[in-house]
Amino acid sequence: MSGYSTKQVAELIGMSPQQIRHYVRRRLLEPSRGKRREFRFSFQDVVFLRTVKGLLAASCTSRQTFKALSKIKTELAPVKSLSAVRISANGDVVMVHEDNAYWEAESGQAHFDFSVRELASEVAELVRANFGGGKEPDELDSDEWYNLGLDLEEVDPTHAPNAYKEAIRLDPENADAHVNLGRLHQLDGDLKMAKHHYEAALKVRPEHELANYNLGTIFDELEEPSTAAEYYKRAPYIPDAHYNLARIHELEGDEINARRHLRRYQVLVEQEGF
Repeated sequence: MSGYSTKQVAELIGMSPQQIRHYVRRRLLEPSRGKRREFRFSFQDVVFLRTVKGLLAASCTSRQTFKALSKIKTELAPVKSLSAVRISANGDVVMVHEDNAYWEAESGQAHFDFSVRELASEVAELVRANFGGGKEPDELDSDEWYNLGLDLEEVDPTHAPNAYKEAIRLDPENADAHVNLGRLHQLDGDLKMAKHHYEAALKVRPEHELANYNLGTIFDELEEPSTAAEYYKRAPYIPDAHYNLARIHELEGDEINARRHLRRYQVLVEQEGF
């Protein structure tokens, strides 16, 4: 089962289950639900709660913390990775920094300056130590290694491939692990290995849309648009697949199909709230 229980999160970051549920009730966190309707928190949820703890440790009141985090939660929504963010405060101004951009979040009196990268790294160490309910690494199954890989991508991407490789070693048919490992190879510029893992995923699950889309991007990079288009067509619910198909049709002079895919792209974007 993916995610962390309330008890696991409480043990990881040193907060009480009651405190954690408080932030869920205030809708600062929206965890998924397990089979028994219990909360299942994501890695970003854990990092967010660790940020809450940092604000409280900086002498912010609960009310001030809620005001600041409500704003930060909204502003962090489009951020690709929490590890790229730094939060700082001086007096009654809380600032959130991402690369060369920064913005202000409401807060009370506090003096602190900490990096979410550092907090996330700290959480990552705790997660590794407590992953799988205290199991030893050799007791983890393929899905648990896959979920650990997802978490490590947030703060320690150099070690994430090892987790995906272990997931594949335990279950060579773990299609999602193949896709994510392929994507990391693609980001590193190793198109050959990326292609290998996408194709391995498709052997297991030919309908895997992300594997098809990513393989399409490989052929796009190799300047083989017709082959890329065939794979994009197999990912009908991924908005960027339609955007790329529109681009390919436009280059071919097929204005009708270019417009058709662009309209589909816009519909999917609106539906998903991208």
